[in-house]
Amino acid sequence: MKPDRYKMYNTNPFKLGLFGANCSSGRAINTLPERWLADWDSCETMAKLADDIGFDFILPIGRWKGYGGPTNFQGSTFETVTWATGLLAHTKRITVFGTVHAPLFNPMVAAKQMVTADQVGRGRFALNIVVGWNEPEFQMSGIRQRDHGDKYDYCEEWITAIKRMWSEDEAFDFHGKFLEMNGVVSEPKPHGRTAPLIMNAGQSPVGKSFALRNCNGFFTSFKEHDVKKSAEFVASYKAEARAIGREIDVFTQGHVVCRPTRKEAEDYFRYFTTEAVDFGAVEESLRLKGFTRANTPDYDERRRMVPLMNIGYPIVGSPDDVAEKLGRIHGAGIDGIGFSLVNYVTELPFLGQELMPRLEKMGMRAPAA
Repeated sequence: MKPDRYKMYNTNPFKLGLFGANCSSGRAINTLPERWLADWDSCETMAKLADDIGFDFILPIGRWKGYGGPTNFQGSTFETVTWATGLLAHTKRITVFGTVHAPLFNPMVAAKQMVTADQVGRGRFALNIVVGWNEPEFQMSGIRQRDHGDKYDYCEEWITAIKRMWSEDEAFDFHGKFLEMNGVVSEPKPHGRTAPLIMNAGQSPVGKSFALRNCNGFFTSFKEHDVKKSAEFVASYKAEARAIGREIDVFTQGHVVCRPTRKEAEDYFRYFTTEAVDFGAVEESLRLKGFTRANTPDYDERRRMVPLMNIGYPIVGSPDDVAEKLGRIHGAGIDGIGFSLVNYVTELPFLGQELMPRLEKMGMRAPAA
Protein backbone atom coordinates (compact mmCIF):
# COMPACT_ATOMS: atom_id res chain seq x y z
CA MET A 1 0.00 0.00 0.00
CA LYS A 2 1.19 3.55 -0.71
CA PRO A 3 2.39 5.41 2.41
CA ASP A 4 0.43 8.10 4.22
CA ARG A 5 -3.18 7.68 3.23
CA TYR A 6 -4.01 10.73 5.36
CA LYS A 7 -2.22 12.90 2.78
CA MET A 8 -4.26 11.16 0.05
CA TYR A 9 -1.14 9.47 -1.33
CA ASN A 10 0.30 12.51 -3.03
CA THR A 11 2.46 15.55 -2.46
CA ASN A 12 0.00 18.22 -3.59
CA PRO A 13 0.39 21.09 -1.08
CA PHE A 14 -3.25 22.12 -1.63
CA LYS A 15 -5.86 19.40 -2.03
CA LEU A 16 -8.78 19.75 -4.44
CA GLY A 17 -12.04 17.89 -4.04
CA LEU A 18 -15.58 17.80 -5.39
CA PHE A 19 -18.40 18.28 -2.90
CA GLY A 20 -22.08 17.27 -2.99
CA ALA A 21 -22.22 15.35 -6.27
CA ASN A 22 -24.27 12.48 -4.80
CA CYS A 23 -27.33 14.78 -4.55
CA SER A 24 -29.58 16.11 -7.28
CA SER A 25 -28.72 19.77 -7.96
CA GLY A 26 -25.51 19.33 -5.99
CA ARG A 27 -25.37 22.29 -3.61
CA ALA A 28 -26.80 24.94 -5.94
CA ILE A 29 -30.52 25.48 -5.35
CA ASN A 30 -31.35 26.07 -9.01
CA THR A 31 -33.86 25.31 -11.75
CA LEU A 32 -31.39 25.46 -14.65
CA PRO A 33 -31.95 22.92 -17.45
CA GLU A 34 -28.32 21.82 -17.08
CA ARG A 35 -28.60 21.33 -13.31
CA TRP A 36 -26.92 18.26 -11.85
CA LEU A 37 -29.25 15.23 -11.67
CA ALA A 38 -26.86 12.90 -9.81
CA ASP A 39 -27.84 9.81 -11.80
CA TRP A 40 -25.35 6.96 -11.54
CA ASP A 41 -23.90 7.26 -15.06
CA SER A 42 -23.16 10.95 -14.48
CA CYS A 43 -21.58 10.23 -11.08
CA GLU A 44 -19.35 7.56 -12.56
CA THR A 45 -18.28 9.85 -15.40
CA MET A 46 -17.62 12.66 -12.91
CA ALA A 47 -15.40 10.44 -10.76
CA LYS A 48 -13.36 9.19 -13.71
CA LEU A 49 -12.86 12.74 -14.99
CA ALA A 50 -11.78 14.00 -11.57
CA ASP A 51 -9.41 11.05 -11.19
CA ASP A 52 -7.81 11.63 -14.60
CA ILE A 53 -7.50 15.40 -14.08
CA GLY A 54 -5.77 14.87 -10.74
CA PHE A 55 -8.35 15.84 -8.11
CA ASP A 56 -7.58 14.49 -4.66
CA PHE A 57 -10.98 13.60 -3.22
CA ILE A 58 -14.74 13.38 -3.67
CA LEU A 59 -16.94 14.28 -0.70
CA PRO A 60 -20.70 13.50 -0.65
CA ILE A 61 -23.49 14.98 1.47
CA GLY A 62 -25.43 12.81 3.91
CA ARG A 63 -28.96 13.57 2.73
CA TRP A 64 -32.10 11.46 3.07
CA LYS A 65 -34.97 13.77 2.09
CA GLY A 66 -35.34 16.62 -0.38
CA TYR A 67 -36.39 20.20 0.22
CA GLY A 68 -39.39 20.34 -2.10
CA GLY A 69 -39.95 23.12 -4.59
CA PRO A 70 -40.23 22.52 -8.35
CA THR A 71 -36.94 20.57 -8.39
CA ASN A 72 -37.26 18.91 -4.96
CA PHE A 73 -33.73 20.14 -4.26
CA GLN A 74 -31.48 17.24 -3.15
CA GLY A 75 -34.49 14.93 -3.32
CA SER A 76 -32.64 12.25 -5.31
CA THR A 77 -29.53 11.08 -3.46
CA PHE A 78 -27.27 8.08 -3.18
CA GLU A 79 -26.37 6.57 0.18
CA THR A 80 -22.78 7.57 0.52
CA VAL A 81 -20.84 4.45 1.59
CA THR A 82 -22.26 2.29 -1.18
CA TRP A 83 -21.87 5.24 -3.60
CA ALA A 84 -18.23 5.55 -2.59
CA THR A 85 -17.70 1.82 -3.05
CA GLY A 86 -18.97 1.99 -6.62
CA LEU A 87 -16.85 5.03 -7.47
CA LEU A 88 -13.74 3.48 -5.90
CA ALA A 89 -14.18 0.47 -8.18
CA HIS A 90 -14.11 2.77 -11.23
CA THR A 91 -11.15 4.97 -10.23
CA LYS A 92 -7.44 4.49 -9.56
CA ARG A 93 -6.01 7.29 -7.44
CA ILE A 94 -8.69 9.56 -5.99
CA THR A 95 -9.90 9.30 -2.37
CA VAL A 96 -13.68 8.95 -1.98
CA PHE A 97 -15.47 9.77 1.27
CA GLY A 98 -18.57 8.34 2.79
CA THR A 99 -20.54 10.88 4.84
CA VAL A 100 -22.09 8.89 7.65
CA HIS A 101 -24.72 9.94 10.21
CA ALA A 102 -23.37 8.14 13.26
CA PRO A 103 -26.81 7.99 15.00
CA LEU A 104 -28.38 6.24 12.00
CA PHE A 105 -25.74 3.53 11.42
CA ASN A 106 -25.17 0.61 13.79
CA PRO A 107 -21.40 0.73 14.48
CA MET A 108 -20.88 -2.99 13.82
CA VAL A 109 -22.56 -2.70 10.42
CA ALA A 110 -20.89 0.62 9.59
CA ALA A 111 -17.43 -0.72 10.40
CA LYS A 112 -17.91 -3.62 8.01
CA GLN A 113 -19.43 -1.43 5.26
CA MET A 114 -16.49 0.97 5.37
CA VAL A 115 -13.92 -1.83 5.34
CA THR A 116 -15.63 -3.23 2.26
CA ALA A 117 -15.36 0.15 0.53
CA ASP A 118 -11.76 0.51 1.64
CA GLN A 119 -10.79 -2.90 0.33
CA VAL A 120 -12.44 -2.13 -3.02
CA GLY A 121 -10.50 1.14 -3.19
CA ARG A 122 -7.27 -0.39 -1.83
CA GLY A 123 -7.04 2.19 0.92
CA ARG A 124 -8.75 5.14 -0.79
CA PHE A 125 -11.94 5.25 1.28
CA ALA A 126 -12.32 8.10 3.79
CA LEU A 127 -14.97 8.87 6.41
CA ASN A 128 -16.78 12.15 7.04
CA ILE A 129 -18.63 11.79 10.36
CA VAL A 130 -21.81 13.81 10.91
CA VAL A 131 -24.20 13.84 13.87
CA GLY A 132 -27.24 15.20 12.00
CA TRP A 133 -29.64 18.11 12.45
CA ASN A 134 -32.52 17.63 10.00
CA GLU A 135 -35.54 16.57 12.07
CA PRO A 136 -37.68 15.26 9.15
CA GLU A 137 -34.84 12.90 8.22
CA PHE A 138 -34.66 11.57 11.78
CA GLN A 139 -38.44 11.17 11.81
CA MET A 140 -38.14 9.07 8.65
CA SER A 141 -35.63 6.81 10.41
CA GLY A 142 -37.65 6.43 13.60
CA ILE A 143 -34.60 7.52 15.62
CA ARG A 144 -34.85 10.42 18.06
CA GLN A 145 -32.24 13.16 17.93
CA ARG A 146 -30.20 13.62 21.09
CA ASP A 147 -29.24 16.90 22.73
CA HIS A 148 -26.25 18.54 21.07
CA GLY A 149 -23.63 17.49 23.62
CA ASP A 150 -25.00 13.95 23.75
CA LYS A 151 -24.80 13.75 19.95
CA TYR A 152 -21.04 14.11 20.11
CA ASP A 153 -20.67 11.90 23.19
CA TYR A 154 -22.50 9.17 21.28
CA CYS A 155 -20.40 9.85 18.19
CA GLU A 156 -17.19 9.49 20.21
CA GLU A 157 -18.28 6.10 21.51
CA TRP A 158 -19.34 5.13 17.98
CA ILE A 159 -16.01 5.94 16.33
CA THR A 160 -14.00 4.54 19.25
CA ALA A 161 -15.76 1.18 18.93
CA ILE A 162 -15.28 1.21 15.14
CA LYS A 163 -11.56 2.00 15.40
CA ARG A 164 -11.19 -0.97 17.74
CA MET A 165 -13.00 -3.18 15.23
CA TRP A 166 -10.60 -1.95 12.56
CA SER A 167 -7.50 -2.69 14.63
CA GLU A 168 -8.02 -5.43 17.25
CA ASP A 169 -7.67 -9.11 16.43
CA GLU A 170 -9.21 -10.52 19.59
CA ALA A 171 -12.88 -10.30 20.58
CA PHE A 172 -13.64 -7.40 22.92
CA ASP A 173 -16.52 -6.00 24.97
CA PHE A 174 -17.48 -2.33 24.76
CA HIS A 175 -19.44 -0.77 27.61
CA GLY A 176 -20.25 2.92 27.24
CA LYS A 177 -22.95 5.38 28.14
CA PHE A 178 -24.78 4.65 24.88
CA LEU A 179 -23.29 1.45 23.42
CA GLU A 180 -23.32 -1.99 25.02
CA MET A 181 -21.48 -4.44 22.77
CA ASN A 182 -20.20 -7.91 23.68
CA GLY A 183 -17.81 -10.32 22.00
CA VAL A 184 -17.08 -7.90 19.17
CA VAL A 185 -15.00 -9.19 16.25
CA SER A 186 -14.57 -7.83 12.74
CA GLU A 187 -12.61 -9.21 9.81
CA PRO A 188 -11.15 -8.24 7.43
CA LYS A 189 -9.42 -5.08 8.55
CA PRO A 190 -9.08 -1.94 6.43
CA HIS A 191 -6.62 -2.11 3.56
CA GLY A 192 -3.09 -2.18 4.92
CA ARG A 193 -4.47 -2.37 8.47
CA THR A 194 -4.54 1.42 8.82
CA ALA A 195 -7.72 3.33 9.63
CA PRO A 196 -9.28 5.48 6.89
CA LEU A 197 -8.80 9.23 6.90
CA ILE A 198 -11.54 10.69 9.13
CA MET A 199 -13.06 14.18 8.88
CA ASN A 200 -15.69 16.21 10.72
CA ALA A 201 -17.19 19.68 10.22
CA GLY A 202 -18.84 20.43 13.55
CA GLN A 203 -18.64 24.19 14.07
CA SER A 204 -19.70 24.33 17.73
CA PRO A 205 -17.03 24.19 20.48
CA VAL A 206 -18.01 20.59 21.26
CA GLY A 207 -17.82 19.67 17.57
CA LYS A 208 -14.38 21.24 17.14
CA SER A 209 -13.16 19.47 20.27
CA PHE A 210 -14.47 16.14 18.97
CA ALA A 211 -12.56 16.59 15.70
CA LEU A 212 -9.33 17.42 17.56
CA ARG A 213 -9.50 14.14 19.48
CA ASN A 214 -10.79 11.81 16.81
CA CYS A 215 -10.20 13.10 13.26
CA ASN A 216 -7.42 13.69 10.75
CA GLY A 217 -9.19 16.57 9.03
CA PHE A 218 -11.57 19.38 9.95
CA PHE A 219 -13.81 21.47 7.71
CA THR A 220 -14.19 25.17 8.44
CA SER A 221 -15.53 28.25 6.64
CA PHE A 222 -13.25 30.66 4.79
CA LYS A 223 -13.95 34.38 4.98
CA GLU A 224 -12.55 36.25 2.00
CA HIS A 225 -13.01 39.61 3.73
CA ASP A 226 -10.82 38.51 6.65
CA VAL A 227 -8.03 36.23 5.48
CA LYS A 228 -6.01 37.11 8.58
CA LYS A 229 -8.77 35.84 10.88
CA SER A 230 -9.01 32.57 8.91
CA ALA A 231 -5.23 32.15 9.11
CA GLU A 232 -5.27 32.76 12.87
CA PHE A 233 -7.97 30.14 13.38
CA VAL A 234 -6.10 27.54 11.31
CA ALA A 235 -2.82 28.14 13.14
CA SER A 236 -4.52 28.03 16.54
CA TYR A 237 -6.51 24.89 15.76
CA LYS A 238 -3.47 23.01 14.50
CA ALA A 239 -1.52 24.10 17.58
CA GLU A 240 -4.30 22.71 19.80
CA ALA A 241 -4.01 19.38 18.00
CA ARG A 242 -0.23 19.27 18.44
CA ALA A 243 -0.66 20.04 22.14
CA ILE A 244 -2.50 16.74 22.58
CA GLY A 245 -0.06 14.82 20.37
CA ARG A 246 -2.09 14.87 17.16
CA GLU A 247 -1.87 16.38 13.68
CA ILE A 248 -4.94 17.66 11.86
CA ASP A 249 -5.42 19.21 8.42
CA VAL A 250 -7.96 21.98 7.88
CA PHE A 251 -10.18 22.14 4.79
CA THR A 252 -12.88 24.50 3.58
CA GLN A 253 -15.73 24.37 1.08
CA GLY A 254 -17.15 26.54 -1.67
CA HIS A 255 -18.55 26.69 -5.19
CA VAL A 256 -16.59 27.31 -8.39
CA VAL A 257 -17.81 29.06 -11.53
CA CYS A 258 -14.88 29.24 -13.92
CA ARG A 259 -15.35 30.57 -17.45
CA PRO A 260 -13.00 31.96 -20.13
CA THR A 261 -13.77 35.51 -18.97
CA ARG A 262 -14.64 37.05 -15.63
CA LYS A 263 -17.83 38.59 -17.06
CA GLU A 264 -19.11 35.22 -18.32
CA ALA A 265 -18.52 33.66 -14.91
CA GLU A 266 -20.07 36.53 -12.96
CA ASP A 267 -23.13 36.69 -15.21
CA TYR A 268 -23.74 32.95 -14.85
CA PHE A 269 -23.22 33.02 -11.08
CA ARG A 270 -25.58 35.97 -10.69
CA TYR A 271 -28.27 34.25 -12.77
CA PHE A 272 -28.35 30.90 -10.98
CA THR A 273 -28.27 32.54 -7.54
CA THR A 274 -31.12 34.99 -8.36
CA GLU A 275 -33.55 34.39 -11.22
CA ALA A 276 -32.92 30.65 -11.55
CA VAL A 277 -33.29 29.80 -7.84
CA ASP A 278 -35.79 27.15 -6.72
CA PHE A 279 -37.39 29.41 -4.10
CA GLY A 280 -39.84 26.72 -3.04
CA ALA A 281 -36.87 24.69 -1.78
CA VAL A 282 -35.36 27.79 -0.18
CA GLU A 283 -38.55 28.44 1.78
CA GLU A 284 -38.67 24.83 2.99
CA SER A 285 -35.07 25.04 4.20
CA LEU A 286 -35.95 28.20 6.15
CA ARG A 287 -39.03 26.55 7.64
CA LEU A 288 -36.94 23.61 8.87
CA LYS A 289 -34.77 26.07 10.78
CA GLY A 290 -37.77 27.86 12.26
CA PHE A 291 -37.91 30.95 10.02
CA THR A 292 -41.27 32.10 8.66
CA ARG A 293 -42.61 35.42 7.40
CA ALA A 294 -44.67 35.68 10.60
CA ASN A 295 -41.71 35.42 13.00
CA THR A 296 -38.86 36.86 10.91
CA PRO A 297 -38.86 40.58 10.07
CA ASP A 298 -35.96 40.19 7.61
CA TYR A 299 -37.45 37.07 5.98
CA ASP A 300 -37.05 38.33 2.39
CA GLU A 301 -33.37 39.08 2.97
CA ARG A 302 -32.81 35.62 4.47
CA ARG A 303 -34.67 34.09 1.52
CA ARG A 304 -32.37 35.95 -0.84
CA MET A 305 -29.23 34.87 1.01
CA VAL A 306 -29.94 31.14 1.34
CA PRO A 307 -28.79 30.22 -2.21
CA LEU A 308 -25.51 32.03 -1.55
CA MET A 309 -24.97 30.66 1.96
CA ASN A 310 -25.75 27.11 0.84
CA ILE A 311 -22.83 26.96 -1.59
CA GLY A 312 -20.23 28.41 0.77
CA TYR A 313 -17.32 30.52 -0.45
CA PRO A 314 -17.99 31.67 -4.05
CA ILE A 315 -14.96 31.24 -6.32
CA VAL A 316 -16.07 32.99 -9.49
CA GLY A 317 -14.17 34.29 -12.49
CA SER A 318 -11.69 33.49 -15.22
CA PRO A 319 -9.08 30.74 -14.68
CA ASP A 320 -6.67 33.40 -13.42
CA ASP A 321 -9.29 34.74 -11.00
CA VAL A 322 -10.15 31.29 -9.67
CA ALA A 323 -6.49 30.35 -9.24
CA GLU A 324 -5.84 33.60 -7.38
CA LYS A 325 -8.78 33.00 -5.01
CA LEU A 326 -7.64 29.45 -4.30
CA GLY A 327 -4.20 30.90 -3.61
CA ARG A 328 -5.69 33.17 -0.94
CA ILE A 329 -7.25 30.15 0.76
CA HIS A 330 -3.95 28.25 0.65
CA GLY A 331 -2.17 31.34 1.97
CA ALA A 332 -4.35 31.22 5.07
CA GLY A 333 -2.86 27.83 5.92
CA ILE A 334 -5.87 25.82 4.73
CA ASP A 335 -4.85 22.44 3.33
CA GLY A 336 -7.57 21.98 0.72
CA ILE A 337 -11.07 22.68 -0.51
CA GLY A 338 -14.10 20.65 -1.52
CA PHE A 339 -16.17 22.62 -4.00
CA SER A 340 -19.37 22.13 -5.94
CA LEU A 341 -20.25 22.90 -9.57
CA VAL A 342 -23.60 23.43 -11.26
CA ASN A 343 -22.80 20.47 -13.51
CA TYR A 344 -19.74 18.45 -12.55
CA VAL A 345 -19.32 16.57 -15.83
CA THR A 346 -19.60 19.50 -18.22
CA GLU A 347 -17.45 21.87 -16.14
CA LEU A 348 -14.59 19.58 -15.09
CA PRO A 349 -12.75 19.41 -18.46
CA PHE A 350 -12.27 23.20 -18.55
CA LEU A 351 -10.86 23.12 -15.01
CA GLY A 352 -8.45 20.40 -16.06
CA GLN A 353 -7.29 22.33 -19.11
CA GLU A 354 -7.09 25.83 -17.65
CA LEU A 355 -7.06 25.83 -13.85
CA MET A 356 -4.79 22.91 -12.97
CA PRO A 357 -1.75 24.20 -14.94
CA ARG A 358 -2.09 27.58 -13.21
CA LEU A 359 -2.13 25.96 -9.78
CA GLU A 360 0.97 23.95 -10.69
CA LYS A 361 2.80 27.16 -11.64
CA MET A 362 1.77 28.68 -8.30
CA GLY A 363 3.28 25.71 -6.44
CA MET A 364 -0.08 24.57 -5.08
CA ARG A 365 -0.06 21.33 -7.01
CA ALA A 366 2.67 18.85 -7.78
CA PRO A 367 3.53 18.63 -11.50
CA ALA A 368 1.14 16.33 -13.33
CA ALA A 369 2.49 12.84 -13.97
